[in-house]
Amino acid sequence: MPSLRQIRDDTALCLVFFTRLPLPVFDFRDRTLAQAIWAAPLTGLVVAAIAALVFAVATGLGLSANSAAALTLATSMLATGCLHEDGLSDVADGFGGGKSREKKLEIMRDSRIGAYGASALALSILIRWTALSDIASPASMIAALVAAHMASRGLLGAFMHLLPPARSDGLSASAGTVSINTALVGVVIGAASLLLLGAGGAITAAILLAAIVLGLRTFCLRQIGGHTGDTIGALQQLAEIVVLLVASVVLS
Repeated sequence: MPSLRQIRDDTALCLVFFTRLPLPVFDFRDRTLAQAIWAAPLTGLVVAAIAALVFAVATGLGLSANSAAALTLATSMLATGCLHEDGLSDVADGFGGGKSREKKLEIMRDSRIGAYGASALALSILIRWTALSDIASPASMIAALVAAHMASRGLLGAFMHLLPPARSDGLSASAGTVSINTALVGVVIGAASLLLLGAGGAITAAILLAAIVLGLRTFCLRQIGGHTGDTIGALQQLAEIVVLLVASVVLS
């Protein structure tokens, strides 16, 4: 059972890594991201809270559902520095444009964006915006945001546990190995947030998220032989999209 200090430090480590929020300096005492990744859903909770606050202000000012949804989505992207969006676009470019494993990894490391990456990024933003636009109630919006941001990040540790790093260097290799216990804690915390969608919505979202993890795992193994920081970002984006789509059906 982790101490309160450890919970605080792991949450702070994930916030430092997964967001661009201004935070005080912490001494993580050589704690690795792989050890702290269970707290990634708590980072999602913080991002969701900030985005929900912007939605409340926007609707309070009389903005339309579409405009409020756009500002809400923009806020979440700013809070994370578009970290996961960058991963999605890099994976799309690498998997779509590379002919060999080495070329795919090379393209994914290139900071430039190609047609595949731009299309994937545009579709991600469009789908999430339309899903959020269908949710008019402030209470439903809070539930959707919390579920989407927590559940999508709850999968990250499990994904890292299920695949080896595709490179011997880089983010995934330096993050360390995620233990089964750490992965399960993150999954449970993320899954608990799905209850905000109701029983039917939670079950549907959970099944779809499991399919995404297993499908992307198989795809990554075939394409590059493991995971990278970019594939982790792509997983978060795909999972967030799925949960928001389910929310737009069950909460609208």
